[in-house]
Amino acid sequence: MRNILRSIVIFFLLFSTWPSLRAQTLGFKIVGDAKRVHIPFEIYNNLIVVPVVLNQRLPLRFILDTGVRTTILTEKSFSDILNLKYSRKYTISGLGEKLVDAYITNNVTLTLPGLQGRGHAMLVLEEDYLELRNYLGTDVHGILGYEIFSRFIVQIDYDRRILTLTTPENFKRKRAYEAIDITIEDTKPYVKGHIVYKDGRHLPVKLLVDSGASHGLMLEQESDPEITVPEPNLTTSLGRGLGGALEGKIARMKSFHLGDMCWENILATFPDSNTLLDSLKSAGTFRNGSIGGEILSRFNVIIDFPDEKLFLKKGKQYKKDFSYNLSGLVVKAKGSRLNTFEIVEVRKNSVGEELGFKKGDIIVSINNIDASRLHLNHIINYLNARENKKIKITVLRDGVRISEKFRLRSSI
Repeated sequence: MRNILRSIVIFFLLFSTWPSLRAQTLGFKIVGDAKRVHIPFEIYNNLIVVPVVLNQRLPLRFILDTGVRTTILTEKSFSDILNLKYSRKYTISGLGEKLVDAYITNNVTLTLPGLQGRGHAMLVLEEDYLELRNYLGTDVHGILGYEIFSRFIVQIDYDRRILTLTTPENFKRKRAYEAIDITIEDTKPYVKGHIVYKDGRHLPVKLLVDSGASHGLMLEQESDPEITVPEPNLTTSLGRGLGGALEGKIARMKSFHLGDMCWENILATFPDSNTLLDSLKSAGTFRNGSIGGEILSRFNVIIDFPDEKLFLKKGKQYKKDFSYNLSGLVVKAKGSRLNTFEIVEVRKNSVGEELGFKKGDIIVSINNIDASRLHLNHIINYLNARENKKIKITVLRDGVRISEKFRLRSSI
């Protein structure tokens, strides 16, 4: 199973502080007279990646994210290629005291298959502070959000990997789906659920529905004194933010309930409060946490912003287990072709640490398959397949090849 949290977490990119962005008139329209459009997408660590052409010239790939207000371009070099003009520069607070630079450009055209949008504002990061391509193992250049969801009823078929956008006046509710009320606040969707602790405590929670986060359930301790981290738990890096890693803990809840659905023994993440002190974090909207792609990808999902509804139909992955990093190894892709795989973290007390793997090791092969023939998704799937599965890894360290055989083991 995927490393559901170490991959890029984008839930904090929730723009709410720039009036000039809110004033922009956005305009996505389906090309021609069609009532709906179907767009194929790819999935990387539970994140949806769609093709986007910038200003009808530059083909790129963006993450579709319910948690962002304004389109983001992750590297200024791409907008410089098109000689885009910047109306304003921002210095943004990242994690800790890290400061990063970003720019606003206006009147951008964004084209997806069968869809075109004109007059968009776009936030442009000076460089790829998020390291999306390295931690997803594929070229990703930006993030697209509210401009799509505000205009269309959005159906995400995770099993078939098809995105269907329907104009609101032509949408017909599908009976096979469970309808759950959501609220749209500050351009983002929120849903109510409840969690159950192993000691029997029940707690209602308000959660952001965040397709741009790879985790399943995230809970913020500072939002409610009743939200505590259960024992046992792991202290670990949960993902990346502007300027560095997001730190926190991961533990299991007795259950999580959403509508008529319930998951037992579900993993929940508890980010350290200081890791969320980011100027891009949503202000003024109360929430207890979020649900991300590890839950959403278990369904065929329809998101209806105009009528404030979330429709869910169980998919092929609905019953899969929740597991976390069974090897203890965190890997990122490097190189121009993203086919060099470096171990960047070895979790304490994991099977990976016991076997002596080290930060900086380069994976040469897994189960005798040469790593150059694999994608980062394949590597992560091998390292998190299922508990007790046999794995053989060969790494290169200081010019020496080292091979280890072991069984995957859960630490939580």
